[in-house]
Amino acid sequence: MSIHTFMAAYKRVWEGQDSEGFAALFTPDGQYWNTPFQVQDSFEARARYWDRIKLQDDIALTYKVLAETPTGGIGHWNVTYQVSSEELFQIWAASTGTGLPDRKPGDPLPRLELDGTLVAEFDEAGLATVVRIWWHSHATMPE
Repeated sequence: MSIHTFMAAYKRVWEGQDSEGFAALFTPDGQYWNTPFQVQDSFEARARYWDRIKLQDDIALTYKVLAETPTGGIGHWNVTYQVSSEELFQIWAASTGTGLPDRKPGDPLPRLELDGTLVAEFDEAGLATVVRIWWHSHATMPE
């Protein structure tokens, strides 16, 4: 797999809310670092982490490959989606560095934009061995 193929698949599985498809982009013990301090390093852990995308609606992801090497690359990605549950709002509200607006229970849920960069390494079969992401979010409240 090249970084171009990986980024296209990342877009497909996020927009398609495909947890198992995401987990399958990796070797069995492949590592997905969603923060510098939190890693999912098994199929089950990656799929379970990715299940939170099922709490998103109207997902749109764009990306650009910034660099490619024979065994990996760097990509920039941007995703927007409508938060569709209080549970997801609470997950993001608890995230360090997430600037979510104050709201009371029952207020409309925000639309989130995440902007990030990832570095990926692939094995000889083309599966991801390590993917590290760095991101920040911005919330927009409905008017």
